[in-house]
Amino acid sequence: MLSFVLDPPLTAALREQIVDLWVDATNAGGAVGFVGPVTADEVRPVAEDTFAGVTDGPDRLLIATDRGRLVALLFIVDNRFALKAHWRVLKRVMVVPGSQGRGYGAGLMRRAAEVGREMGLAGLQVTLRDGHGLDAFYAKLGYRAVGRFPGALRVADGDDRDEVVMWLDLA
Repeated sequence: MLSFVLDPPLTAALREQIVDLWVDATNAGGAVGFVGPVTADEVRPVAEDTFAGVTDGPDRLLIATDRGRLVALLFIVDNRFALKAHWRVLKRVMVVPGSQGRGYGAGLMRRAAEVGREMGLAGLQVTLRDGHGLDAFYAKLGYRAVGRFPGALRVADGDDRDEVVMWLDLA
């Protein structure tokens, strides 16, 4: 059974579960800030910086569990700019590899939209690495492509990918 927790206590155990998921998602081909293969030692410093945005504010963490097991997560990141205080960016959207089709990702994104509305936000942005088919996934959830940076992400020599910006209007 899928359940969600907003801003769970970032215990040492949860931090390690998140790092493990981050490594697994990356090594399965996920576009969550790294290009695989990666190790926990490579991911951990970035994860700790991300955790600091949650523990010290103003960012939020949304996790999804299935029968107590962490299966998906995302960070709701503040823009840290007064003129953009009415919307947030969803970052590091991750789902346990091999679980696609079980509704974990869609459920997580729907819950994030609910959280955004509860926060009184006008919209949510998610940015993706082109070439993974994620734009179709997000479009089914109501997001629309609003921008593209051609070749902005160099995943390897000779392999530049577009960065696609998608937006969900919460009004």
